[in-house]
Amino acid sequence: MNINRVMRSAALIMMVSGLLPLIGAGIPQTEHDCEDPAINYYGSTPANEITELQHRLDNGDVHLEFNSKNGYLSSVLHNLKIPLSSQLLVFSKTSFQRDVISPRTPRALYFNERTYIGWVPNGSVVEVAAQDPKLGTVFYTLNQQQANKPKFERKTDDCLQCHDSNLTRGVPGLLMRSVYTDHAGQAIFSEGSYATTDESPLKERWGGWYVTGKHGLQRHMGNQTVESAAQVPTMNLNLGANITSLEGKVDTNPYLAKTSDIAALMVAEHQTHIHNLITRASYETRRALRYNSVMNEALDRPGGTISESTTHRIEGVGESLLQGILMVKEQPLTSPITGTSKFKPDALKDSLGRSLADLDLKTRLFRYPCSFLIYSPEFDSLPILVKEYIYRRLFEVLSEKKQQAEFSNLSHEDRQNILKILLATKPDFTAGKNTLP
Repeated sequence: MNINRVMRSAALIMMVSGLLPLIGAGIPQTEHDCEDPAINYYGSTPANEITELQHRLDNGDVHLEFNSKNGYLSSVLHNLKIPLSSQLLVFSKTSFQRDVISPRTPRALYFNERTYIGWVPNGSVVEVAAQDPKLGTVFYTLNQQQANKPKFERKTDDCLQCHDSNLTRGVPGLLMRSVYTDHAGQAIFSEGSYATTDESPLKERWGGWYVTGKHGLQRHMGNQTVESAAQVPTMNLNLGANITSLEGKVDTNPYLAKTSDIAALMVAEHQTHIHNLITRASYETRRALRYNSVMNEALDRPGGTISESTTHRIEGVGESLLQGILMVKEQPLTSPITGTSKFKPDALKDSLGRSLADLDLKTRLFRYPCSFLIYSPEFDSLPILVKEYIYRRLFEVLSEKKQQAEFSNLSHEDRQNILKILLATKPDFTAGKNTLP
């Protein structure tokens, strides 16, 4: 008996068994990809904005200031360069600090393009979700008891109960949820809920959230509670519309801002969606390449061989990410949006002062519909095969070398502007540079 052939056959059987759950129409799976050896979410050492801050704290390069109003919150935001204008207020009890969350004491969220901070008045911890180039979203808490050496503590199982599911694309990720909420802040899940992204109709967004800003005749689920599930079918969305002040709804004095800005909400739901797609593309590509390596050995193929099935898997997640980046399924605005803070995301500008973070808020979220998260360390750290595929397809779409109906949201002018901005601001995006008209 040829023991090597037997071993290879066993490896092939194991490989096929591992692939079976993935056969289908590309629907995200809940098979705990993060435990795959190619990912090793639990055993790997994170490298993100929080690990960097903790390193500086341990070395004495920075200090976190503690105050009686919000503990470490203000200092954490300052050190992470997270703007106060990003404040969002969510009053549904959809956090592990649910006991101290209510419509009168909502949970505040603050964010920039890489890190999200959660805080509740009288909460025991500051909550953190940090984007990690290899691991996706990594969760931490910071104890709100003053200490000589504050320590961010990594959280896994507790957070992944909600943050690793189909709603997060089957990876450790971020989730903005819209729910019907009773007067105490309890989510009425029997009436359904929505995972909110830039692809969601406005009428399904922000249930359980405060929303400050004007949006014309468009309606959303924010700023309202109901007495019971029986009231949900007759809930009047007009009552929560076009609210510019939270006075009478919540005492904003304990908070760092008085708003829960509609523009910040829209950017946050776009970001969380793209973060999850980036993580999914990274995970699936790494898993596909690991399985490909096993198959090469089992079938005596040369080590560098990339099978057709592996290529299809990589291109599948790459295409999903590409469509998210180009906001193919974004819900158009039917009335202009006006926020109530100075919130504005930031990204590199070209020589004409144009940026992929420039807001439009008239007919869509961004003036140039291409996600500024294409500049993120998480995108830059994607495995080379999927990143090259995305760049190749991105240039193909933007240069209009092939007309495809799914990108009809992009006008000729949009494509030219985005292409020129990318060529001017993203050095590794060089495909076809010399043929730009």
